Amino acid sequence: MTVARIDARFAKLKAENKAAFVSYIMAGDPDLETSFNVLKGLSETGSDIIELGFPFSDPMAEGPIIQLAAERSLKAGTKIAQVFALASRFREIDADTPLILMGYMNPVENMGYPAFAKACADHGIDGVIVVDCPPEEADGLTDALDAADVALIRLITPTSDEKRLKTLVKRTKGFVYYVSVAGVTGVKEADAQSIAGAVKRVQDAAQLPVVVGFGIKTPERAAEVARIADGAVVGSVLVDALAKSLPGNSPIETKVLETAGILAQAVHNARN
Repeated sequence: MTVARIDARFAKLKAENKAAFVSYIMAGDPDLETSFNVLKGLSETGSDIIELGFPFSDPMAEGPIIQLAAERSLKAGTKIAQVFALASRFREIDADTPLILMGYMNPVENMGYPAFAKACADHGIDGVIVVDCPPEEADGLTDALDAADVALIRLITPTSDEKRLKTLVKRTKGFVYYVSVAGVTGVKEADAQSIAGAVKRVQDAAQLPVVVGFGIKTPERAAEVARIADGAVVGSVLVDALAKSLPGNSPIETKVLETAGILAQAVHNARN
C-alpha cells in the first residue's frame, strides 16, 4: 500500500474531524525486542502514524535525548537490515498504521538508493524522512522512492521563505513535517498560536497534510497543535520515558505507552 496507506489514514481522520497523533521511537533502543513491543503498543494506544528512527552516529538535528537513544541502539548492534526486519514483523500484526522511516543519508547511500527504496516497500515502510538530504541533491533518492511508491516526506522549518518552500514541497508525498522551533529536537517548546500562520502557508503550498513536531512536550501543547495542524508529532518525550525506565522492575515499554496513550487522547479530543 505504501503512500496509499498514509493518504487513507489522513482521509479517515479528516472525516472524523481529528488530527493525527504521530509518535516517534528509535529502532533498537535499548534492543530490538523492546522496540517491537513499543511499536505494537503504540498502534494499540492511539498512534495514527509511527516514525521509526534508524540509528546514526552523528544525528545532527537531534537533541540529547534522541542522541542518547541512537547511541544505545548502536551499542546494541542495530543495523539497518534489522530495522527493516523490525518493520516487517510489525506489518505481520498491523496492516493499517502508516510507518515512516526517519534518519540520515549515510546509511541510505551505503545501501544505494534503489536497494533502499525496494527494502522500504518490501518491508512495509510507507514513507521516509531523511533529515540531511537537501532537495537540490535528492533527485536520485526521490526517483528510487517514487518507483517503489514510497513517500519522501520533507521537513519545513521556520526559516524557509516562499522561494525555498516551493522547492521543498516539490515531489513531496504523504504529508509535510513542519519544524515548529529552530534548533534540535526536544529542547525548545512549540507555541501553537505563533506558528498557525506558517502551518497554513505550508498547507497551501504543499496541498498535503501538515504535521508539526520538534517541540511538543505535554498533552496541552499537543492539543493546541492539533487544533491548527493536521497532526502533532511527539518523539523526545516518548524516548525519554523509555530511557527513564532503564533499568526498571516493570517492562520498559510500560511508561512509554502510558505517555503515548495520554498524548494520543489529547490530540484526538482537541477539536471536540
